[in-house]
Amino acid sequence: MDGEDRADAWFHALSDRTRRDILRRVLAGEHSVSALAASYDMSFAAVQKHVAVLERAGLLTKRRQGREALVSGDVAAVRSVGAMLAELESLWRGRISRIDELIAEPDPEPDLSADQAPPPPEQKD
Repeated sequence: MDGEDRADAWFHALSDRTRRDILRRVLAGEHSVSALAASYDMSFAAVQKHVAVLERAGLLTKRRQGREALVSGDVAAVRSVGAMLAELESLWRGRISRIDELIAEPDPEPDLSADQAPPPPEQKD
């Protein structure tokens, strides 16, 4: 998966409130999918699907222990997401700062060359 595909997978996975909550829980410690499912008002299958999306995005890992599937958060992957967001924030802060500088600059003096010189004042007789 290249960088852009990985970013798409991360944002898709993190776009759902339940998946973000699952990720918070498994970053704090390993949980079985059945224990996670007991925490939500949805079917076990629905929680499995959320876990699968997070796993495909590389944000968590799943391992089998007997009949249970145990899930752990991948701290390194979450740090990668954070680093990418920090890079984007830095880019946009730089652009916004430059816009602020341009707005704060005084208007340059108008160029009054011969062809743009103001008309002579009117003379009264």
